[in-house]
Amino acid sequence: MVDYVIVGAGFAGSVLAERLASYGKTVVLVDARNHIGGNAYDHYDDAGILVHRYGPHIFHTNSEEIFRYLSRFTKWRPYQHRVRAVVDGQTVPIPINLDTINSLYGLSLDSNGMTEFLAKRAEKPLAITTSEDVIVSKVGRELYEKFFRNYTRKQWGLDPSELDASVTARVPTRTNRDDRYFSDAFQSMPLHGFTRMFENMLDHPRIKIVLNTSFREVAGHIAYKELIFTGPIDAFFNYRFGKLPYRSIEFEHQTCDQEVFQETPVVNYPNDYLYTRVTEFKHLTGQKHPKTSIVYEYPTAEGDPYYPIPRAENANLYRQYKELAACTPNVHFVGRLGTYKYYNMDQVVGQALTTFRHLTAQTKAQVA
Repeated sequence: MVDYVIVGAGFAGSVLAERLASYGKTVVLVDARNHIGGNAYDHYDDAGILVHRYGPHIFHTNSEEIFRYLSRFTKWRPYQHRVRAVVDGQTVPIPINLDTINSLYGLSLDSNGMTEFLAKRAEKPLAITTSEDVIVSKVGRELYEKFFRNYTRKQWGLDPSELDASVTARVPTRTNRDDRYFSDAFQSMPLHGFTRMFENMLDHPRIKIVLNTSFREVAGHIAYKELIFTGPIDAFFNYRFGKLPYRSIEFEHQTCDQEVFQETPVVNYPNDYLYTRVTEFKHLTGQKHPKTSIVYEYPTAEGDPYYPIPRAENANLYRQYKELAACTPNVHFVGRLGTYKYYNMDQVVGQALTTFRHLTAQTKAQVA
């Protein structure tokens, strides 16, 4: 009998497998895909270019604990992520900053002038409850229409007025020329890729990895003391209360003969085309190659579950599953799908480390 079966070899499952194995526990790590790393999996394509199969994954965090933990398994390449958006025929910085406004409107504002510019346009709703409220209260309706409304409709299949405020609250507005997408204290990319980092993390004699296998296939064949489930919580309970809504993405990868495809790693298309953005991977990895590889992202309603859809009715449905999970002994739900939460990668790592501390505290209490 093993101590733990962990379902899902992404960040949540892999961190917990490593921590528990290092603590002396035996672990079987199961994943339905043919690789470890979850959605952060990267690999070399046919042209020999390192690409992220499931779209760009950019590591950033303000937590020194999380950064130091992952640094056990990888060296880092310093990296500051930058994104542009094509709006009104121009390619401008996003998040909106001073250069965005000056370029779009033919102005030469300074930071104080931009603050006044936005203040005149901002609309103050009675309460900020939706994603539309967040943006309109910061930059006004015109910029909301130019940058956010159609992009959100494509990404989520819903109008911003139908989504929780948390969706667009993640995107700042700056009155200076800082064009970095993130402002976290630690911003880096794994020097040799995410997959290599996961391989190092899971290289432990007490961890057995089983790929191309669903939890249902092994549930009756492996005896275990406790289960950690990082897949969709509603699927675990056979959709007893109904399906939790997710948003998926179709990825169209292309290799191009030119050395550089676009100026920045990611270019967003809020108002044009069916895809939301184009990523060029060599910007992320620093790889030198005479060709380049890109990916177009097409959000869809069907497919693998990537993004829990943050709406009040979905949160209420999740609460039913959460209550059921609390009554299910020796099973622990972790990660974006297991807790139906739109987490960043570092937040998933933090949640996994917290879960590990909780599990080991329980073990100590039982021994005592």
